Amino acid sequence: QVQLVESGGGLVQPGGSLRLSCAASRTILTINRMGWYRQAPGNKRELVATFTTNGRTNYADSVKGRFSISRDNAETTVYLQMNSVKPEDTAVYYCNAAIGWREYWGQGTQVTVSS
Repeated sequence: QVQLVESGGGLVQPGGSLRLSCAASRTILTINRMGWYRQAPGNKRELVATFTTNGRTNYADSVKGRFSISRDNAETTVYLQMNSVKPEDTAVYYCNAAIGWREYWGQGTQVTVSS
């Protein structure tokens, strides 16, 4: 099992930047895949960015070149750096971890892009 706690959400103006953090209760080296998903009102939850333990990353087309996923040296926190944000990036952002066949979710953090 793993517990995930997100932080860093808030209100940001279009074109601005924001960094989300996801603190895991165990080293992420023991987690097969970690990443970020988001869900806007009335929409399904969608993938934003993920990485696997072998270093492979995957980004949604809508965020490529603007968002970047990374982890800290202590291997317990995953970040999502969001640059050049757009109003359509407004959503609740969720941290996700996959261990074997099970998936775990954080409680979510709201990101609102508005002037």
